[in-house]
Amino acid sequence: MASSTTPRPVLKQPVKLACVQLASGPDKTANLLHAADKVREAAATGAKIVVLPECFNSPYGCDHFPAYAETLLPSPPTPSQSPSFHALSAMARDNNIYLIGGSIPEQVTTEEDEKKTYYNTSLTFSPTGALLATHRKVHLFDISIPGGITFRESDVLSPGNKVTLVDLPEYGRLAVAICYDVRFPELATVAARRGCFALVYPGAFNLTTGPLHWQLLGRARAVDNQLYVALCSPARDLSAGYHAWGHSLVVDPMAQVMVEAGEGEEVVVAELDGDRIEQARKGIPLRDQRRFDVYPDVSQGKVNDEEP
Repeated sequence: MASSTTPRPVLKQPVKLACVQLASGPDKTANLLHAADKVREAAATGAKIVVLPECFNSPYGCDHFPAYAETLLPSPPTPSQSPSFHALSAMARDNNIYLIGGSIPEQVTTEEDEKKTYYNTSLTFSPTGALLATHRKVHLFDISIPGGITFRESDVLSPGNKVTLVDLPEYGRLAVAICYDVRFPELATVAARRGCFALVYPGAFNLTTGPLHWQLLGRARAVDNQLYVALCSPARDLSAGYHAWGHSLVVDPMAQVMVEAGEGEEVVVAELDGDRIEQARKGIPLRDQRRFDVYPDVSQGKVNDEEP
């Protein structure tokens, strides 16, 4: 017999989410100051959740990761170990927002042999400036498209190993992943079935994959899981070594694009409402129609979602 219990809303109250699409150059200090200005602009719209792009504090590229990498552990790092950590914490605190700090290159050095390991890492901070979550990019961007682009993050970076779920007491739970992670529906499904109202992906698609798949993947993850999806890109800079697609966007639970940026610097804002999630799930009741007698529930079993 079907239960008559009404599911609790996964988003407790409406909230504005802003994606800050910005350009980053070779000067890390300038990048951090510029990000702070744009975060302030986003917060002034009334957004309480603000998202920065992948590698917002540095140029994107395998040649750049080691030079710009910062030490994050043990946490909290000192300002000299991680100026980006402290800048992000201050941005969140000064603007009274939840800040999903895009991503930065992270360095871990083992004491025994002083071997250095690098990660592509996203930090999420609370309105008090406290670190809430750390996500290391799980799926590394290793592709080769003839006539398009070849890129191998694994030549420099190591992968993370967990699903990152972040609890925001006033609103509910969201998931944070990075760029290439969006291509893997299993990660999104685990997050959705563990009660998230949104999937947030700082990312930096390029001019080959961006027009093909950026919006498509955002809409696909939204319609798969009947929740909100936010993709936040760097602005396009054709003078840089890597040309980002741009087009930061927010998609609703019925896979409609609510807002989408162009190619340049821009802040896009959308209001997320829990009623839209419930309407989608009642109208197309996927949660009650899954056939776990035919295929497994990927959200069951051991999922490494604890924070480091």
